[in-house]
Amino acid sequence: MTEHPTSHEGRQPLAARQQERTRPRQQDAAAAAAAAAIPSPAAAPNPGPGPAAVAEAQAATRREGDRLRFVGAATRRIARGIDLDEIVLGLCRASVPTFSDAILVYLRDPLPVGDERPVSPFVLRLRRSDRLRHTDEEGGEAGPESERLRPLLSDPTADLMPAAELCEVRAGGALAEVLRGVRPVFGDSAAARAALPELLGAGRPVPTGHRAILAPLRGRRRVIGAAVFVRSTERAAFEASDLLVAAQLATHTALGIDKAVLYGREAYIADELQRTMLPDSLPQPTGVRLASRYLPAAETARVGGDWYDAIPLPGSRVALVVGDVMGHSMTSAAIMGQLRTTAQTLAQLDLPPQEVLHHLDEQAQRLGSDRMATCLYAVYDPVAHRITIANAGHPPPVLLHLGGRAEVLRVPPGAPIGVGGVDFEAVELDAPAGATLLLYTDGLVESRLRDVWTGIEQLRERLAATAQLTGDDHSPPLEALCDDVLDMLGPGDRDDDIALLAARFDGIAPSDVAYWYLEPEDAAPGRARRRALARWGLEEMSDEVELLVSEVVTNAVRYAERPVTLRLLRTDILRCEVGDDSPQLPRQRRARETDEGGRGLFLVNRLARRWGATRLSTGKVVWFEMATRS
Repeated sequence: MTEHPTSHEGRQPLAARQQERTRPRQQDAAAAAAAAAIPSPAAAPNPGPGPAAVAEAQAATRREGDRLRFVGAATRRIARGIDLDEIVLGLCRASVPTFSDAILVYLRDPLPVGDERPVSPFVLRLRRSDRLRHTDEEGGEAGPESERLRPLLSDPTADLMPAAELCEVRAGGALAEVLRGVRPVFGDSAAARAALPELLGAGRPVPTGHRAILAPLRGRRRVIGAAVFVRSTERAAFEASDLLVAAQLATHTALGIDKAVLYGREAYIADELQRTMLPDSLPQPTGVRLASRYLPAAETARVGGDWYDAIPLPGSRVALVVGDVMGHSMTSAAIMGQLRTTAQTLAQLDLPPQEVLHHLDEQAQRLGSDRMATCLYAVYDPVAHRITIANAGHPPPVLLHLGGRAEVLRVPPGAPIGVGGVDFEAVELDAPAGATLLLYTDGLVESRLRDVWTGIEQLRERLAATAQLTGDDHSPPLEALCDDVLDMLGPGDRDDDIALLAARFDGIAPSDVAYWYLEPEDAAPGRARRRALARWGLEEMSDEVELLVSEVVTNAVRYAERPVTLRLLRTDILRCEVGDDSPQLPRQRRARETDEGGRGLFLVNRLARRWGATRLSTGKVVWFEMATRS
């Protein structure tokens, strides 16, 4: 085979050139190996780290591990707190005695909430102080932890307790500078030596050496306080790494306090919203006694859509309402408030119960397509001893009779409010004297453990059993009855809000009612004066009562076109009701000296205990009340 020459004259083939390039490297490697094989007289064998150094390194590793475990446990303990006191207590219990022998926690007073601008001047208040206490031979206080972690205390911790309660942080002062710096500092640093007396109070000793750490508490947007960690002279002083531990504790505490303050504000708003949505107190209408209860689903969900109400109506009647908006939120509570206000307005128009539910249904649809609620609306007439009930998808009421028999009333269930296009039906039932009507929301009878009808049957049996304890001739006390009904709820049974309204029907006896029709003519007031009190033997009140009856009837006759009605009701008070077909409500005004009229309502206002006027669909009713004289 003929060899081909290279492309350039005198140049070696490729294999020869590669062999020449590798030869020097091989020679260098061989020389290095030979030099390493020759022992050097100056070189000494390396014995490695000594036992003391190894022990110190292991101890440092253990201390670092202990710090990490302590920080992890402490932050978990702080994070478990949900309110301000729990978080501050968690910091104190986590720090004493594991990290320090004493701790003082100062917080702003008042604490700013969210983006709220803080109140000026900047004031710190001692929120909590804690220190390690020892047991002396005479039986003193025991320390919070075991004997092993309980060294005897001497200065400075004993002198720091109690510290100053209030501290005003001066702008540009030493304490303000330390707080602005955010980072914890040792107590013997130049900044802390000037800041601690300002914080703790003049005349108190400042710990010497690394015996104290001043740690600012900074929330999300601003400094909200400070913590002072102190160790006694019987214990090793703080180290530089303890500043990092103090910073971790301060950071987690401050963020927890920020969240607790926000949560507290939300809980306050929720409580206020729920409180304003429900009646502050129940009215005391004639012929019926009322009691109520409201329980939220849980402490963490205090806002719901359950409500109850009792609304006095013309003619000594009273409307009883209970409802439940779906959901547990601010939105549910807001919708509940709107529906409750609407129900009160409709009740004052004296509409039938089914018409009230119809208008509530329209209002719910205007609020939104998904605004659903159940509602039961009942009107009790103490004179007729009858009750009219209309239902919108709500659990039926339970009637407890005087003899102890409890029955679930048969009322049309109806569709929930907000469905739309559904007619509601009302039923009229007897309401005998001494009976008790119980209206409630489904949270009382329904849970994960039982369905609604099982719960209703248990409620009926509970009412009957409670009534048997008081005998056939007496009804159980109304307040105690409500408490006993709520006792039927076992632990874990309450998944929903509970609204409860109980009405004890006393009624008004026919002998305590007087009723007349008066023609709208000039002679009507005179006849009313003559008839007013003759049948009840209240002649000692005749002058005042006949004067007021005359004034109210005269005002009605002036505007009425049809017969005027006059009704007198005698219970613990005397109530007079005058009805006419004019929708114009009377208004009290101050008459001038030259006016011939306009003083009738002024007399009514001065002589009657209470008076008022209510517009009806057929006109109005003007009424006044006077206390009977024994």
